[in-house]
Amino acid sequence: MSVGKEFREFIARGNVVDLAVGVIIGGAFGKIVTSLVDGIIMPPIGLLTGGIDFSKMKIVLKAADEATKTPETAIAYGAFINTVVQFLIVAVAVFLMVRALNTLRREQAAAPAPAVPPAPTPTEALLAEIRDELKGQRPKPSAATASPVKAATPAKAAPAKAAVKPAPKAAPKTAKPKR
Repeated sequence: MSVGKEFREFIARGNVVDLAVGVIIGGAFGKIVTSLVDGIIMPPIGLLTGGIDFSKMKIVLKAADEATKTPETAIAYGAFINTVVQFLIVAVAVFLMVRALNTLRREQAAAPAPAVPPAPTPTEALLAEIRDELKGQRPKPSAATASPVKAATPAKAAPAKAAVKPAPKAAPKTAKPKR
C-alpha cells in the first residue's frame, strides 16, 4: 500500500476529522476567552483592587540597561493570573458542555425503547391464517338476490372437510354355550 493511500485512509477516519474540527473550534474559542478575560473580566477586578492592571504586574529581577541595550528581566505574574482565569473559564465551559451531553445521554437511556412485539409462535401463526381464511369466506347469496355477474363467478371457498364420525363400538362378544 502506498504512503499516499495510507495517509488518505488515515485522514478519512471519523476520529481524525472530529479531532481536527475540535482543534480548530478550540483555537477560536481560546481567542474568545482571551478577549473576555483581558477586556471584560480583569478590568473590573483591577478596579476593585485599586486600579491595578494585572497584565502589567511583574517582579523586576534586573532593570533594562539603556547603555548596553539589554532588556529587563522580570517575572510577569500578572500575565500568569490572566492565564489562570482564562483556564478556569474554559474549564467551566467544557464542564457545562460535558454535563449537558451526559444529561442528554441519560435521558435517552432512560427513555423506553419502542416495544417490538415478539414474533408469533407457530400455533399463533396457524390460528391467524385460519382466522384470515374465515374472514375471506362470505355467505353465498341466495338465487333471488344474486346478480347475473356474481352468479357467473363462484365465490372462493375453502375446501369442505368431510365430517368423520367414529364407528360405533361393537358390543363385546360373549361366548354362547353350544347345544
